[in-house]
Amino acid sequence: MGEQPDNLLIDQNEYLKSGIHIGTKFKTKYMSNFIYKTRPDGLSVLNLKKIDERVAAAIHMLCQYEPSEILIISRRENGWKALKQLTKWTGITVINGRYPPGIMTNSNLETFTEPKILMVCDPWPDKNAVDDAYKMGIPIIALCDTNNQSNKIDLVVPCNNKGKRSVGLVFYLVAIGYMRKKGLLAGNEEPQFKIDDFVEE
Repeated sequence: MGEQPDNLLIDQNEYLKSGIHIGTKFKTKYMSNFIYKTRPDGLSVLNLKKIDERVAAAIHMLCQYEPSEILIISRRENGWKALKQLTKWTGITVINGRYPPGIMTNSNLETFTEPKILMVCDPWPDKNAVDDAYKMGIPIIALCDTNNQSNKIDLVVPCNNKGKRSVGLVFYLVAIGYMRKKGLLAGNEEPQFKIDDFVEE
């Protein structure tokens, strides 16, 4: 990975420890821009600096909205603990598990919701939510691994979206970044939570 890149959101070792940069053996054409190299075992390795830049861009995008205007979804269990913590500390709306069909498109449903931005842990298992948000013209942020397609996604955050520690780390950084920019955490104040609080055992 060469020398320590400047001004990362978190120490490079935390990124490496989480395996955030370890992709899959399959890579799509779109994700090739984010791939640093392919290991001898065939796994693609994502570029840490690009991961960091996109996490920062996601935080910047989310900060344009109030917590009630944001919806974050994880069909896969690897994001559930992180999203429970995220909603606890920021008030951002989250859905863990199956996305209830039509809640963004059918105003007759009691559960109808009108988020102004959507973020998903993986655009493949979360594709119904992505399709609905796309229909409604809502910006979409997605954590994308080397094997994801990027159609309909406004901001791709390249990362290992299968690993619990990796997904937990992304949402830990989102929580801190969002709280700082919204004034819920003073400039140098430490948050009351740790990375481990966001990671499934």
